[in-house]
Amino acid sequence: MKMAMAMAGLYKRVLPSPPAVDFASSDGKQLFIEAIQNGTMEGFYRLISYFQTQSEPAYCGLASLSMVLNALAIDPGRKWKGPWRWFDESMLDCCEPLEKVKEKGISFGKLVCLAHCAGAKVQAFRTNQSSLDDFRKFVVRCSTSDDCHIISSYHRATFKQTGTGHFSPTGGYHAGRDMALILDVARFKYPPHWVPLRLLWEAMESVDEATRQCRGFLLISRPHRDPGLLYTLSCKHESWVKVAKYLMDDVPNLVKTDDVKDVHKVLSVVFSSLPSHFGEFIKWIAEVRRREDGSQNLSLEENGRLSLKEEVLKQVQETGLFKHVVAFLSSLTLCCRNAPTLSNENNLPDIAATVCCHGAELLSGTFGSSERYCCQETCIRCLRANGDKPITLVSGTVVNGSSEQGVDVLVPSCPTKLNCCGSGPSNCNGIYPAGNDVLTALLLALPPETWRGIKDEKLLNEMYSLVSTENLPILLQEEVLHLRRQLHLLKKCQENKVDEDLGEPLC
Repeated sequence: MKMAMAMAGLYKRVLPSPPAVDFASSDGKQLFIEAIQNGTMEGFYRLISYFQTQSEPAYCGLASLSMVLNALAIDPGRKWKGPWRWFDESMLDCCEPLEKVKEKGISFGKLVCLAHCAGAKVQAFRTNQSSLDDFRKFVVRCSTSDDCHIISSYHRATFKQTGTGHFSPTGGYHAGRDMALILDVARFKYPPHWVPLRLLWEAMESVDEATRQCRGFLLISRPHRDPGLLYTLSCKHESWVKVAKYLMDDVPNLVKTDDVKDVHKVLSVVFSSLPSHFGEFIKWIAEVRRREDGSQNLSLEENGRLSLKEEVLKQVQETGLFKHVVAFLSSLTLCCRNAPTLSNENNLPDIAATVCCHGAELLSGTFGSSERYCCQETCIRCLRANGDKPITLVSGTVVNGSSEQGVDVLVPSCPTKLNCCGSGPSNCNGIYPAGNDVLTALLLALPPETWRGIKDEKLLNEMYSLVSTENLPILLQEEVLHLRRQLHLLKKCQENKVDEDLGEPLC
């Protein structure tokens, strides 16, 4: 009988020193103390509070980014596990499928894409587009404050370490010895360590063989507000490539036809060819809570977020474009059959059941997994919380195997009542995303050049006026520009060009 032999595996690596200095060594501690005294460790404290170990050997980029996003207190706007909103590697999947990252890692350009999609303010520099002196200035800037952080993409061989390309955040700077502290997210391999800044620059100057581009660094900071208050784009469903191509490539050609004479016809040619599963591409950012966690009162945080969502929704519905979308959808015969749909459900109970099932998945941390919930019952009611105006609450009881859970979803109030396909006045309350406001938001998010092929000059000027972001209220303007940046980045990912252009996405 043959005995199976257990593989011993690897337990850490010895940090080559020099050139690196172990953070926990006596020399490393002295560098730390001196850097604190000189005020160049201010960014360290928040980073170390969220320091994590990459959960997969190729997840160094994802771990570095989730660590920095959490340190900057950027709200992901969706649940991680249980009721908690928190950035985790598993949530950073908008620019590259996680299975692919797990196998091959992620490129510098796609990490930049992920940071933008996550709502951060990002400046990205390859070494052939910057200089050592510029890099040092950025390191000093982020080391003397806690409002920005740097992630470097470098080759380990420069430090005599095993491995190839790697990402990790910079945790501090020692001006006297011109050394940077690398908070290595591969903590199973190497501890945090100090390295000469010039040597870190040389490690970033290496060329990534996969993209044939120089490596570099990301300067990541917090935007002045969390983007994506009500809407966001998603590439979780495989149809996203087709939808992004349709919106960015096909729509500009469709509006060039001679018979496009008015806004109604523009909307007709755009909406009549929407790809299937279009509703999987643009998502409503829901406010979900367990029923046992809820009460008749909303927390200040819940009330604040819901009020912002309602304000964005109100501003969408006050645009001239929204009125055209409503009129167009209302004019269609057999509206609920022929109007563009954002989901497979066309009636209120089905929509409510889907919302509650998704909410249960979010709360349990299983959203997008093979684990499925069945909604036994739903109800839609008004909750008058804190003595304020009524709040629409979708409540459901969902079942997964033998477990049962009550879920509440807080819904932004609709200033006007809409029918079940969201296209005109009715006695039935709208459950969002409704067709008209979502389609309006997406049309506003399309690049302005989408419409320049319209041949009728008067119509062209009218469309430019309807989709212009310049005169939009600030909340809606930021919402639209965030969607536009997401669309621009997803299109670059679809074309595999994200590593060629690291500039700020078009606004």
